[in-house]
Amino acid sequence: MNVDNSKNNRHTNAPAGAPIAPRRPHVWDRPTGPVEDQFAWMLDVDDKEFLDHLAAENTYSDAYFEPRADTIETLYSEIKSRVQESDISTPVRNGAWWYVARTQEGLSYPVHHRGPTIDTATEVVLFDENIESAGHEYFDLGALDASHDHRLFAWSIDTAGDERYHMRIRAFADDGTFIDSDEGIDGVANAGTAWSTDGSSLFYVRPDDQERPFQVWRHSVGDLTTDADELIFEELDERFFVAIGETRSNEWIIIHTASKTSAEVRLAPSDLSAPFTIVRPRREDIEYQVDHWGDRFVMTTNDAAIDFRVLTAPLDSEWTTTDAWSELIAHIPGLRISGVEAFAGHIVVHEWADAQPRLRILFRDGALPERTVELGVAPHDVDLSANPEWDSDTIRFVTTSMVMPPSLFEEHVATGERVLLRQLPTPNVDLKQYVTRRLWAPSGGDNAVLVPLDIVHHVDTPLDGTAATVLYGYGSYEASMAPWFSIARISLLDRGMVFALAHPRGGGELGRQWYLDGKLHNKQHTFDDMIACSEHLVEAKITAPDRLAIRGGSAGGLLVGACMTQRPDLYASVVAEVPFVDIVSTMSDPTLPLTVTEWEEWGDPRSEPFASIMAAYSPYDNTAAADYPALFVTAGLNDPRVSVHEPAKWVARLREVATGNAPIVFRVEMGAGHGGPTGRYDAWRDEARTLAFLLATV
Repeated sequence: MNVDNSKNNRHTNAPAGAPIAPRRPHVWDRPTGPVEDQFAWMLDVDDKEFLDHLAAENTYSDAYFEPRADTIETLYSEIKSRVQESDISTPVRNGAWWYVARTQEGLSYPVHHRGPTIDTATEVVLFDENIESAGHEYFDLGALDASHDHRLFAWSIDTAGDERYHMRIRAFADDGTFIDSDEGIDGVANAGTAWSTDGSSLFYVRPDDQERPFQVWRHSVGDLTTDADELIFEELDERFFVAIGETRSNEWIIIHTASKTSAEVRLAPSDLSAPFTIVRPRREDIEYQVDHWGDRFVMTTNDAAIDFRVLTAPLDSEWTTTDAWSELIAHIPGLRISGVEAFAGHIVVHEWADAQPRLRILFRDGALPERTVELGVAPHDVDLSANPEWDSDTIRFVTTSMVMPPSLFEEHVATGERVLLRQLPTPNVDLKQYVTRRLWAPSGGDNAVLVPLDIVHHVDTPLDGTAATVLYGYGSYEASMAPWFSIARISLLDRGMVFALAHPRGGGELGRQWYLDGKLHNKQHTFDDMIACSEHLVEAKITAPDRLAIRGGSAGGLLVGACMTQRPDLYASVVAEVPFVDIVSTMSDPTLPLTVTEWEEWGDPRSEPFASIMAAYSPYDNTAAADYPALFVTAGLNDPRVSVHEPAKWVARLREVATGNAPIVFRVEMGAGHGGPTGRYDAWRDEARTLAFLLATV
């Protein structure tokens, strides 16, 4: 095959100054036939020409945003003005100590404290993220986990964005300060830790070469090296991820290993008086989780229950046998039980009902009637906050919506008496100026399903088809995207824009079947639903195609990329953050991080039928000549989840074939990973840049 590799002789509609990527001959041999891919060489992130190309993309991005610097600075200042920069969290009791986190104006990261009483919770500095992040462009705190007597803490940090953490042990000294020991553990996965009862052993997880957490190790505290660390468990099936943790009772250590469709749990007493024991051997398409509930275990499982049910088994029974387990909460189709958390006298059930999250409380042995934590019908989110105390008659939970900042409540589990402990301060914001509601968008023609669609806008914004609108979506992995409050979003709402959140199939908002109808061979439904939500916003006279933007990240980047490719006429602007857009090539290469584990979500395109199914919606493979919307794409050089080559290839191809004049802007964080900038000031400025792009293009 002869390929012209000269930039000067290539046809392109890219504007002057836009980076034009070199071509190199390459053909993929796929079940659907040979596929030419002259940007496949970008897979090599160490290729100097590729790094130079990314640098050129960043220079072009800077040039695009330079005339908008005043807008970015205004937006950044607005975001900053709505944050109480010096702030302190509500103290949380854990054992004999009260823990808090503080932020200080001018510092990017929080400082963690503890004290012996609620009034002295800031007495001792436990961990200052600002000190540990000094000199690093990227910083993420993984573990900060106390031993049972709270004299030792395991902490881990990632300073590259590659999700490989360095772990240390911090000890409480006699003088009341914390001192790090000389022992350190490199290459740790952020997949939990567990302490033995006496604090002599620390359990942690390591990733394999594909970044899959797959091994549990035991470290003897005091050993200055890891040479004597003991391998406790190794998961050889590449579909499965391993995690470790402790029960709230501190009496059991849990190893949880799970693929996208099945799971297996191992338990060991925290005093290490017995080895890890499998609760139930793994079975295809059977998932389960286990918690300790005093004299019994409690299990959530989809065994004979597509939306899960809850079982219990006495500790003094043969709990490794099926006969030991009896049903506590029966399965109800469409009411998705997503988890159970155990306390001494009650359990809290996490579930989704009617595309809304909720909490339900059940008492041991039916001592009191079960009840649901009431939050009203407006689109909202709710989840338990920090509740480390095992024997407690109250729970703390956080609820939020698109018009209400995160609000921390403490509620008596028996009486329902509720106290607002804290609402996130939002200076310079009048929350009464914004309204939110739920719409339902029909998707699928004659056999339409109704897709939940939440919107928020300023009370003065006219909904007559003239409002610019940003529609956000995800729709994969059964991830249920509850509405969230955003101080940055206020800048758009105050300018008359509408923000909308779609809940397409592939998420879990309406139960497991909603997820199954948007994965594997049904994946096109996810894109159909997002397009249906887009069309509904137009038909409902909220916006118009020349004022409509869509935004998504990672698998949500695939979503917006596929929608843009399939319906370029429907959108004025697209923001694709770390987008998973070269799906066929990536899922065909089992040597890439996470590929094997993802086959249960997307399919394996190395054979039919998934070769054709995935090729039909892959944004990169379907990028052809069209008048595309304005596009802002982001990536991280060290991203282990969506490699930088995917968005880079996509942008390169779009520059060649786009027939219109809309901007295509690509920005790469050269020192970060999947989540982008980590410091709060850098994150605010990064968001201000994205908002400036949206304001300029819709």
